[in-house]
Amino acid sequence: MKIKRILEPLGIVDIGSNSIRLCVYDAGNRVPVPLFNEKAVCGLALGLGSTGRLNPEGFEQALATVGRFAALARAMEVKELDVLATAAVRDADDGPAFVRELARRHRVQVKTLSGGQEACLAAMGVLCGTPEAEGIVCDLGGGSLELIGVKDGQLGDHVTMPLGLLRLAESSGDDRAVAASIIDAHLSRVDWLSAGEGGTVYAVGGAWRALARLFIAQTRHPLTVLDNFALDARDARQIVDLIANQSRRSLDKVPGVSRKRLTSLPLAAQVMDRILVRINPHRLAFSIYGMREGQFFKRLPEKTRRENPLLSVCRQIAQMNGRFPTHGDELMRWMDPLFPDETAQQTRIRHAACLVSDAFWGEHPDYRAEQAFLRMLRLPFMGVEHAERAAIALTVFVRYQGDEENPQVQRAIGLLDETAVRRCRKMGSALRLAHTLTGGATALLKRTRLIPDGRALVLEVPAGAPAFVLDPDRALDRLAKAMDFDSWAMRGI
Repeated sequence: MKIKRILEPLGIVDIGSNSIRLCVYDAGNRVPVPLFNEKAVCGLALGLGSTGRLNPEGFEQALATVGRFAALARAMEVKELDVLATAAVRDADDGPAFVRELARRHRVQVKTLSGGQEACLAAMGVLCGTPEAEGIVCDLGGGSLELIGVKDGQLGDHVTMPLGLLRLAESSGDDRAVAASIIDAHLSRVDWLSAGEGGTVYAVGGAWRALARLFIAQTRHPLTVLDNFALDARDARQIVDLIANQSRRSLDKVPGVSRKRLTSLPLAAQVMDRILVRINPHRLAFSIYGMREGQFFKRLPEKTRRENPLLSVCRQIAQMNGRFPTHGDELMRWMDPLFPDETAQQTRIRHAACLVSDAFWGEHPDYRAEQAFLRMLRLPFMGVEHAERAAIALTVFVRYQGDEENPQVQRAIGLLDETAVRRCRKMGSALRLAHTLTGGATALLKRTRLIPDGRALVLEVPAGAPAFVLDPDRALDRLAKAMDFDSWAMRGI
């Protein structure tokens, strides 16, 4: 994939209780794909519960880390650098002194977030990726746990609690029974959590992401993409219980989980278990987007924020890689007569597939279908569940006439039911016919029409037009069979 030229670099430094991270985004895009991303573990909150002060070693390391990040941002010509401090700095007696020292040494202005502000930004990060999110966002860090309701794009009740992993480990003495009683005591005071019963819990934060990797390994899920990985809450509780009782040696075998995360995973699993018990949701979903992405989203113009994140990404892919970037919208309209009763969700996925259907023309012909499939399966989409991701990938795979017996394709197809697989074949076959007819030229496609006529599929083309002197029988026949028509016809108009 080509890389889009940076238009409006926006930098965000997240001073967390355990780690500090710099992300630089292109604020000219709807989607917060990091152009640069670096993290340093400083452990600012170590000992905070007993001393009320920041970890002295972490204090100095954090000052140096933020200094490096500020220098990098200036070298990258980042015009806007937001430096945000969370629970450790907010709660420590020497938090204000830390902020003043950063301003003195490195000329950076730090905004120390309240617990409510931190919760709201985490929820906005989820909404940035999943505008239709409805449920309770749970953001677990090193110093605090934030819970906030989301519905219809709006933020609801929120609460912040001193249940971050570093502070909880200290306050419980790493005793599981004590930790459970501390967690339950805090959760029991939040009466509005009952509103989340039967809904979705959205898990945000590095510890949750590490847990998601373990969940994926335990369930042998076909995709290792973390964002929007979801499972039934009852299944999640069974796996959480297993993880909470795993030995360090067993956890060490799971790919993709850093060693620094391993020691805190059993406690993270225990926090998740108590949350699931208290809220009793139907579904647990993981979001890789949180506070930093919420700050990014907050800064976007209102018009950009209203864009659909999935379609925005697909449109950008088409613009960067397609031969005819505007062809996707025309394909969508051309195919409409074949899909009269689809849901809004199905329409969105079909539109996404149309937009990216010509993005892989430059791949080697022998591997084009496979490359298109794998890229669509693994690209950093937003606002798309794993089954929807598989549907887009399979549709484009069919468009390039890939062999569905490919083992990687078969695994991903396992995310779809038979009805969804047939729909992908229909969409992919229609895309194949359109590109066969026109070579991707939008002006030509507008001169043709697909018409369902009883049990027959009719393709109308301009009579005698040189551009349509071809034999599309094979592609048309494939589409008619995929659409369950008894016959097909091609006629001039």
